[in-house]
Amino acid sequence: MENSPDARRAPDAPAIEVRGLHKSFGALEVLSGIDLSVAYGEVVCVIGPSGSGKSTLLRCVNLLEAPTSGTVRVAGDEVTDPDVDIDRVRRGIGMVFQSFNLFPHLTALENLTLPQRRVLGRDKAEAARIGRERLARVGLTDKEAVYPAKLSGGQQQRVAIARALAMDPRLMLFDEPTSALDPELVGDVLAVMRSLADEGMTMLVVTHEMGFAREVADRVVFMDGGVVVEQGPPDRVIGSPAHARTRSFLARLLDPAARGVRSGPPAA
Repeated sequence: MENSPDARRAPDAPAIEVRGLHKSFGALEVLSGIDLSVAYGEVVCVIGPSGSGKSTLLRCVNLLEAPTSGTVRVAGDEVTDPDVDIDRVRRGIGMVFQSFNLFPHLTALENLTLPQRRVLGRDKAEAARIGRERLARVGLTDKEAVYPAKLSGGQQQRVAIARALAMDPRLMLFDEPTSALDPELVGDVLAVMRSLADEGMTMLVVTHEMGFAREVADRVVFMDGGVVVEQGPPDRVIGSPAHARTRSFLARLLDPAARGVRSGPPAA
């Protein structure tokens, strides 16, 4: 069987296609019939309150969580097919988590080279060359020999993005990539994500950064209670939402006093 994702998908197939997706943890249904497609080159931002199923949706896309029912296709491969080669499919998906998940005993560059060598079979020199290129891509050329503990949270997250990019992904998944950062460190991470979007990277982003979503997203999806409540262009969904649930969420998100806190984003 041909292993190339390009050879396996129809020219007009979406990069991500989710149909009838349900996910339960015991008696708790977290996703209740999600339908969602992401086209190649599209940036889709998923917003919504804590517990709405956003992160679970993202984790179902690359089968970090196994759906209870429904189908998920990535680049034409059905990842929910029991016979799918999920390791091969995952090689085309970059994922950046809330936590940075860097190896603490490895330098920034070593965090990039190890996955390349073990998963892609690149030799040491090629992996190092690509690793340095990706670190430069996120503005961390001077940090290649530094261990994670000596990096700021924003720098660690940029190393995590560079690590994902070093694997040459076809698309990127971001799960609240700035939620663990101090406010002054958020900008550098969002700048890297903006540049990826400008270059045409396909991105599915779970975020609470409304400014980023409004500026960068092609489409915003609002989730609540495990369902997609509404979706559309950022100016409509964020600027003039059609549903009362969306309006209520945005009012609380954008008005700290309404949340009973002084500052900061809501819980992921």
